[in-house]
Amino acid sequence: MAGATITRASRSGTGRVRRAPRRAMSEINVTPFVDVMLVLLIVFMVAAPMLTVGVPLELPKTAASALPTEEETPLTISLTAEGAVMVQDTEVPMAELVVKLRAIAAERTSDKVFLRADGSIPYNTVMEVMGALNAGGFGNIGLVTDVGGPTLTGE
Repeated sequence: MAGATITRASRSGTGRVRRAPRRAMSEINVTPFVDVMLVLLIVFMVAAPMLTVGVPLELPKTAASALPTEEETPLTISLTAEGAVMVQDTEVPMAELVVKLRAIAAERTSDKVFLRADGSIPYNTVMEVMGALNAGGFGNIGLVTDVGGPTLTGE
């Protein structure tokens, strides 16, 4: 038995127990996935309020519900308390409003427009702007209000 080697199955020379080689783990670790999703949720919750048009207005309150969203972002016209007309974030003089709206309507596929007016604006001014919107090629006008106003039942 000069060339034979003796192997021990239970212990090596250092006193350690030998184990079988490790196999690959076949389960999915979802902890990193959940961490990433929570971070994305927080980012979108912080960023979503900043995506609205930035003209500060005191909108009238109503009990109407919100309109459903669409593929193309609707054009937003705002009337400030000072009487300025804002197309998105750009101030446009009332005399040039129809010309500007026709140029915008030629580039858009949707005729939807949101009209935001400060509650202190006279009704006549709001109707003039609505007439300009119609003359400019926008027939689908949505009036924007804040929720939580009075209802017809008086509540």
